[in-house]
Amino acid sequence: MRRILSIDIDPRSTVPPYEQIRAGVATRAADGSLPAGTRLPTVRDLATRLGVAANTVAKAYRELEHAGLVETRGRHGTFVTARAAGVSREAQQLAARYATDSRDLGVDPRQALALVRAALGLDPQD
Repeated sequence: MRRILSIDIDPRSTVPPYEQIRAGVATRAADGSLPAGTRLPTVRDLATRLGVAANTVAKAYRELEHAGLVETRGRHGTFVTARAAGVSREAQQLAARYATDSRDLGVDPRQALALVRAALGLDPQD
């Protein structure tokens, strides 16, 4: 079994490899391991790393895109959607704005995260 992005490909499984990839990405997006906006590896890169044909990964990505779980932005790549992550687009945009504004203010990323944790009432260690 080979692992990449916590996706297991079992060549002996009766489940086709493209479906194993599709399910792996969908599961990781749903559990938060692949947050909304995460850029997925290119088809060629993931195929090479998993030891499968590029068409196998392309089919998995097409299935994910058809389901609205990823979106392909041309030459920019393929990204996990807010829908896949169970997050509203507005929440994703708000997080992106906060990251940009914090960076523009020169706030250290760790400090920016600590501020969010405090604002949400979370333990600093969470």
